[in-house]
Amino acid sequence: MPTWPFDNTYAALPEQFYARLQPGPVANPGPIRVNQALAEQLGLDGEWLASPEGTQVLAGNTVPEGAEPLAAAYAGHQFGGFNPQLGDGRAILLGEVLDRNGERFDIQLKGAGRTPWSRGGDGRAPLGPVLREYVVSEAMHVLGVPTSRALAAVTTGETVYRDRALPGAVLTRVARSHIRIGSFEYFTARRDSESLRLLADHVIARHYPAAAHSDNPMLALLEGVIQRQAELVSRWQLLGFIHGVMNTDNMLMSGETIDYGPCAFMDDFHPETVFSSIDHNGRYAWCNQPSIAHWNLSVLAQCLLPLLHGDQEEAVKLAQAAVDTFPERFLAVHQAGIQRKLGWQGSAQGDAELIEELFALMAEERVDFTLFFRSLADFADPASPAVKVDDLFAMPARFLPWMQRWQARCEQDGRPATERQQAMYRANPAFIPRNHLVEDAIAAAVNSDDHAPFHALLARLEKPFDYDAADSRYALPPRPEQVVQQTFCGT
Repeated sequence: MPTWPFDNTYAALPEQFYARLQPGPVANPGPIRVNQALAEQLGLDGEWLASPEGTQVLAGNTVPEGAEPLAAAYAGHQFGGFNPQLGDGRAILLGEVLDRNGERFDIQLKGAGRTPWSRGGDGRAPLGPVLREYVVSEAMHVLGVPTSRALAAVTTGETVYRDRALPGAVLTRVARSHIRIGSFEYFTARRDSESLRLLADHVIARHYPAAAHSDNPMLALLEGVIQRQAELVSRWQLLGFIHGVMNTDNMLMSGETIDYGPCAFMDDFHPETVFSSIDHNGRYAWCNQPSIAHWNLSVLAQCLLPLLHGDQEEAVKLAQAAVDTFPERFLAVHQAGIQRKLGWQGSAQGDAELIEELFALMAEERVDFTLFFRSLADFADPASPAVKVDDLFAMPARFLPWMQRWQARCEQDGRPATERQQAMYRANPAFIPRNHLVEDAIAAAVNSDDHAPFHALLARLEKPFDYDAADSRYALPPRPEQVVQQTFCGT
């Protein structure tokens, strides 16, 4: 077996942070896909990972030398209600590796069997959710969104039972860490201030090293997390992405996206769009994601109070002042992102009104979110020979007065039309993981053991900003009978 470049630091923390255990072996693992580029980045042998011996490791049947398998403890607010003990119920962290640039990443097996926190579950993962997370997380990566990633997916040769019997699978997930807001809540609920400080020091050293040199490192940590979450959720909004389960146990301190269960990209735009089958009141609708992130950060701030200042009243003032900056931080990065999507350099008087009118029109017309912005990029230089999406999307007549004002605003920048269009193409993808395409790939794999649609979809999504009419079916919105109304977490 090739050597893995393990350098484990979380496993060096005291054992109240986790439970040490081995992955549960599976009956007959088989390969689905290995992310060769990511394996290369991590200093791993991708070809070996795809071999029968590598598949045994990716399934959890063999543990590589240097791994220190563990399931992490954490708590969390789920749909606003606090659960003091959650933890990894079906995921086992093998350890951490240093990639070729010296950057640290967790390698985790998701669907690796029962843990002390399985809470009556089987600790396994159905094939469908594994394929969904692989597709969407890798698409998010190339779209420029901080995210956990998929190193590999394998079948288990076993059946798991949810609403019906389903084939099982294991996802090998990579992230800068799996430390969550809920990790801090776990020790706050137990009034374990020593562990709370150890965890905060670990996060600072791992993700916010500059904070260690601040006058108040814990405040700098809080401010750093706030900034990263503002940037992350802004990127979601700008792509029409809906996370679906923005519980505090799914919000990473690193500022990466994690948990691609009931997630989805909008087709027809409406700000109150919800996909998750368990989000009955729209708590995590597209329009609510910024306010939920703000709420989650206030929970983190409360956890950090004992570390912010020795005086409780002063600690509350510091925490409140930091959390209160979230709306401004979010609006700043979101406005910059909208300007890029609309082809503007900087801001000008009247921009806010023009943007507000645009989203109101989009909601009233229920236009396809992705194709609308891509089509707008086509209009930035009508004379361009670039392949356009006009055969997929026709701009509704109601938008024409708005577009005249948009074009006048573009001209204020003084940038050549060709340059503006190229910038807009880089900000507005033509291809996203359309829900119906993801479901088609899952159905083929689950029902027919056919992974060809899964591989083909991944291949097309590797270059989301390069439109090719030959691949137009991957850019088309769903037909009425293909519309996905709900998505599911798979647990």
